[in-house]
Amino acid sequence: MQQVRAVVAREKDAPVTVETITVPDPGPGEALVRVQACGVCHTDLHYRQGGINDDFPFLLGHEAAGVVEAVGDGVEGLAPGDFVVLNWRAVCGQCRACLRGQPWYCFATHNAAQPMTLADGTPLSPALGIGAFAEKTLVHAGQCTKVDPDASPAAVGLLGCGVMAGIGAALNTGRVGRGMNVAVIGCGGVGSAAVAGSRLAGASRVIAVDVDDRKLEWAKGLGATHTVNGAQTDAVEAIRELTGGFGADVVIEAVGRPETYRQAFYARDLAGTVVLVGVPTPDMSFPDIPLLDVFGRGGSLKSSWYGDCLPSRDFPLLVDLYRQGRLDLDAFVSERIALDDVEAAFDRMHRGDVLRSVVIL
Repeated sequence: MQQVRAVVAREKDAPVTVETITVPDPGPGEALVRVQACGVCHTDLHYRQGGINDDFPFLLGHEAAGVVEAVGDGVEGLAPGDFVVLNWRAVCGQCRACLRGQPWYCFATHNAAQPMTLADGTPLSPALGIGAFAEKTLVHAGQCTKVDPDASPAAVGLLGCGVMAGIGAALNTGRVGRGMNVAVIGCGGVGSAAVAGSRLAGASRVIAVDVDDRKLEWAKGLGATHTVNGAQTDAVEAIRELTGGFGADVVIEAVGRPETYRQAFYARDLAGTVVLVGVPTPDMSFPDIPLLDVFGRGGSLKSSWYGDCLPSRDFPLLVDLYRQGRLDLDAFVSERIALDDVEAAFDRMHRGDVLRSVVIL
């Protein structure tokens, strides 16, 4: 067992604390990872606010990259010294999704069996089964995806959640292709990643929509060809005007609100696709859209889970594109901070001042 510093949320809406926790040695199928960098994601804030569940205390952090220090019995294809990006989709290979050839939907993903604990022995609930706002963390070996060791940990660690969710919403869920028109509603970290993914796929127009001009500038830097400030103009009409009056082939909703979902629905072309990747709160309901419009407009209404990614397939590919200069993951890193700065980073994220703060360890 090892004692390490980590960021803990002890109770709902209380400021996080940096504490010494106990990390067990890896057991069968597990890996001990020395964390090098971990992004500050909205999901971590949701955990702290009690918006995920009430299994306090939480060990926060999940968008991480680091180096494997030790592995447990039965682990194959992973060894100490390997540089990895952590993921929360360690596929089981045996559930009904895996058996029908869709492991990116795996319904029985793996996590470490042993708990990490506070100094008094209280078990911690690791965010998304990872808990990487810590000097070291214990995960299932399947949560470790080996990538190019020369890549920047601060940049590629973001593939662990938000950036992968956005890129995957475009590439995997939305199936954006060459020459398509794409609109992205909401241009925070996930939405800006969807913009980058759409450009990577060869979309001819990528229309970024937000109510914050700062976020629209970030989206332009990541490949948006047009921007629309939804606080100043009708976003649906603007998207139609930019697409010859038809609407976008794919509209990616990265906010997770009924009103922006309704915009996405009506901003798409006939037989177009809506992708919901923004995460709603439990009190939100599907917007009041006439069923005849759902039928008459055709196409697809999809939800994107983690960008429908398969980490073993997608992470190495995207890291290679990053290393080739074709995917600017560095642009998502707004600032580099220490473990003690996570609470302040939550405030900056909530205000929309950053794409991602990244903890460097």
